[in-house]
Amino acid sequence: MSGQLRAFRLRGVGGAQKFGVAAGSLRGLLRKGCRLLQLPLAGSRLCLYEDGTELSEGFFRALPPQTELVLLGPGETWRGCECGGAGERGGRGGAGRGRRAPLRRRSPRAGFGDVGRLLAAAGGQRDAVVEAARKLLSDELAPQRQKLLVDLLHNLDENILAEHRQDDQKWFEGLESRFKNKSSYMRYSCESRIRSYMKEVSGFISNVHPTARDAYKRIIDLMLEKLKSVKYNGCYFDRREEEEAARLCTVEGWFSCQGPFDSDYCPCKHSINPYSNRESRILFSTWNLDHIIEKKRTVVPELAEAVKTRDGREVNWEYFYQLLFTLDNLKLVHIACHKKTNHNLSCDKTKIYRKRKQTHKIS
Repeated sequence: MSGQLRAFRLRGVGGAQKFGVAAGSLRGLLRKGCRLLQLPLAGSRLCLYEDGTELSEGFFRALPPQTELVLLGPGETWRGCECGGAGERGGRGGAGRGRRAPLRRRSPRAGFGDVGRLLAAAGGQRDAVVEAARKLLSDELAPQRQKLLVDLLHNLDENILAEHRQDDQKWFEGLESRFKNKSSYMRYSCESRIRSYMKEVSGFISNVHPTARDAYKRIIDLMLEKLKSVKYNGCYFDRREEEEAARLCTVEGWFSCQGPFDSDYCPCKHSINPYSNRESRILFSTWNLDHIIEKKRTVVPELAEAVKTRDGREVNWEYFYQLLFTLDNLKLVHIACHKKTNHNLSCDKTKIYRKRKQTHKIS
């Protein structure tokens, strides 16, 4: 769950000693690590010890506890333990200066080591593999083998790097002509989900006490104005979004399940790239942006109650906004990880109303 402390094993590029560090956010872990290893916070990053994958906030949330990480200072790189570490220190001048290799964002379906070489070899013979798989499929009657061959053909049909309609027309089949590139549709898809949440909040007004409906409506208007200013947080699904923390996918378009509401990670390691082909795009629509503290059962009724019983106090509508529409309370989950049971979680009572500003008397 976002904000809950988890322990990680942390080391620097040049040292073998590992340290146990607990944090509830990527920023918090980075800050503690820099203090521990005496590195400047500006320009430092965290990556996986295993393969050098740089961490984003969304990827950090999906990591299981005790994951081994490497803290990189400015100019340092880490290519992973499979490369013997291959850590480098860059600098301004000097014999140690080298060309800095970019860190890889983690693609959940990308292989490394022997798996990576196997996939690369298959990619080089793609047409031959496709033809052979189709021939086998045409003669195959066993359901299990049919499924394996169909999955293989499905994966070989990926066109991940293509972005525009003219470069991957099959991906856009069934979509309106106004969508000229994949990212614009994916952004629209996310916006639609957030809009539907706003519609539910607005629709609840009939359940609000009559004396509080005007105040509830004013809060809805404030939330709507803020949502419009951030374009309904469509950036969550947009792989072109420059700010890593503002999107839930890698730059290639890979999304990882963040696990059930009561877990820190996905036990099944679900992943998907809806940018790859039409079928993946459609399947991604079954993934949920799940509210950790439930929207219908808890957040919206609590907001209505807060407005009703405010008794001159100012409702902290921005707190409710964060719970309803932002990653503070939203997790992207595969349909199999979406638990529809009662979450039994409540809002933070200390954040429902704004604290009054204290005034000092002048005698």
